[in-house]
Amino acid sequence: MKSTLLMGMGIRGGGYGLRGLYKYIITCLVVSEGLVRADFDYNVALRKSVIFLEAQRSGKLPTNHRPSWRGDSALQDGKLVNEDLVGGYYDAGDNVKYGLPMAFTVTTLAWAAVSYKSELKAAGEMENVHAAVRWGTDYLLKASVRRDPKKDHECWISPENMKTPRTVLKIDRNTPGTEIAAETSAAMAAASLVLRGADHAYARRLLNRAKVLFSFAKTYKGTYDGECPFYCSNSGYNDELLWAATWLYKATKRSEYMDYIQDEAISAAVSEFSWDLKYAGAQILLSQLYMEGQKDLHMFKEQADSFVCSVLPDSPYHQVYISPGGLLHLRDGANTQYVTGTAFLFSVYSDLLAKHKQQHVVCGDKKFGSDRLMAFAKQQMDYLLGKNPRRRSYMVGFGNKPPTQAHHRGSSVPKMSPNKEVNCGMSFVYWYNTNEPNPNELTGAIVGGPDRNDNFVDKRANSSMTEPTTYINSLAVGVLAKLARHSHAK
Repeated sequence: MKSTLLMGMGIRGGGYGLRGLYKYIITCLVVSEGLVRADFDYNVALRKSVIFLEAQRSGKLPTNHRPSWRGDSALQDGKLVNEDLVGGYYDAGDNVKYGLPMAFTVTTLAWAAVSYKSELKAAGEMENVHAAVRWGTDYLLKASVRRDPKKDHECWISPENMKTPRTVLKIDRNTPGTEIAAETSAAMAAASLVLRGADHAYARRLLNRAKVLFSFAKTYKGTYDGECPFYCSNSGYNDELLWAATWLYKATKRSEYMDYIQDEAISAAVSEFSWDLKYAGAQILLSQLYMEGQKDLHMFKEQADSFVCSVLPDSPYHQVYISPGGLLHLRDGANTQYVTGTAFLFSVYSDLLAKHKQQHVVCGDKKFGSDRLMAFAKQQMDYLLGKNPRRRSYMVGFGNKPPTQAHHRGSSVPKMSPNKEVNCGMSFVYWYNTNEPNPNELTGAIVGGPDRNDNFVDKRANSSMTEPTTYINSLAVGVLAKLARHSHAK
């Protein structure tokens, strides 16, 4: 079995988060005939969220590419190892292609497309989401690759003008990387569900590759830390194995994957969902099967409830910190990934509870229903869009006082000829250490966000607050689609 997948794990999250208790009053959901009050134009927020993912594309761009300031980049990727590794996504504000977060971006975007198909169609974004998923899977089929992060971070330059080395790392039998292999398997299995109606042969290819990668991941176990300190796997690989097996079962209905889930997989109660920690996502997916009658999966429903109970402020078991203004805060550095991730899981779980009317989340002596979960999901998304103590948006190009200095090379460097030579040492003087707005609007990017006290400084150098990532946005797409479809004007 051949597997040459590039590794990436890291410092932008992972682990198990800060513990804290904070009393605050949550904004209640206004329910009327299945609709919720619209505090923002969620259709616009959804469209812009997808546009940001287009701005993160690497490779030869299509003619219908919407961010006009972006151009072709990294067209020689893989040449050093005589492979075609052009394409994929840059993960954040740098020009690096990390395998683990890229695959997670694809998995979660595909999940949004599976769960909110009609909502995305109604918003006119389904084709764009399909294209975004396929942009990732086209690359993952070639085999994930990443830049040399140390060299990349020595130059503040747009991807179109970079001249730094395009180093390739791989995992194989001798150097295993279970997390990236399993996450890529999950991405391809989830994407196969999304794309099988439009291109059955391509979806079948994805699914076959997903099966091979899962077999590799569970046969050759080991964590590959070649991407540290940028993406270090703090949670280990058992969550990715459960996650991949779950998506493979959803895509194939084959008993071997359910047997693995029930007999071999390890699960755990957690209070976080992120690129590094997938348990809660798998537990909610498996809770659907429990609610549909597979009662031997009751443990996963209990663990999914535990995740919700650890987050809701009015739960007797809540553990995560909530800012004075109402924002979930696990840690500095792309904290909004936990916000959009939690909002998405709460949204999906609320749909399951609504469909199976007898089901609730049980937290000690309290029970929470579908409306309560969606209220929290909406409140978190509304905070990011501008309903917060600072009355400012944390999505570039949307709402009131949006960020103007996103920590992002391509956005902050003026467009220039691809042949122009740039002095890397001076690049930070010219474009990084300035107090000017970025010349190119990074439309739709949700930045890292405020600190635990709702403070925010819109400065490019303040990367923990102003750097966006693909997985922040991929996790926002589904819940924004739901809010756009099921909301009414104030």
